[in-house]
Amino acid sequence: MTSPADTNPNPTPGCPPALNFTMKSIDGKDVNLCEYQGKVLLVVNVASRCGYTPQYKGLEALNQKYREKGLCVLGFPSNDFGAQEPGTEAEIKEFCTSNYGVTFDMFSKITVKGPNQHPFYRYLTSGGGDAKLAGEVRWNFQKYLIGRDGRLRAVFPSSVDPLSAELTQAIEAALNEQLQASAAPVSNQ
Repeated sequence: MTSPADTNPNPTPGCPPALNFTMKSIDGKDVNLCEYQGKVLLVVNVASRCGYTPQYKGLEALNQKYREKGLCVLGFPSNDFGAQEPGTEAEIKEFCTSNYGVTFDMFSKITVKGPNQHPFYRYLTSGGGDAKLAGEVRWNFQKYLIGRDGRLRAVFPSSVDPLSAELTQAIEAALNEQLQASAAPVSNQ
């Protein structure tokens, strides 16, 4: 199993292992994923020329519906499956915004499988410490749900539509977890 030390040579103190990575935004800027600490994340490897590409619309709908409640959708373009994401970052960004109105956070193209797999995806595919969640990325638009506590909660295959009851219920449960904990009465003992 992959440990946080194997995936990030310069960990940020106090940051959960799942978020302890610095990635490049689609505009080429460094983004420390620790900035998302306390949020619920839906991490998706995306592609512009895939049968699942219309899921961008559902991902953006999730972003619009739940972002004020703490959901962040993170898109990671990948050309690993059928060469379905051949474009440059600028082309990918233009495609997503003009065709699907994407406003959620997009990142630079990465490798999500194989010997050059990005360490962030190596962490995700290791199950984030939960062997039941471990497994290779099978295709474009596989979804990883990370809770507010920074733990990997669930993995959804490409065939699970972003607006499906299965996924939206998991997102709502993750969004409510900390809210319920923070709403609990405080003991004066």
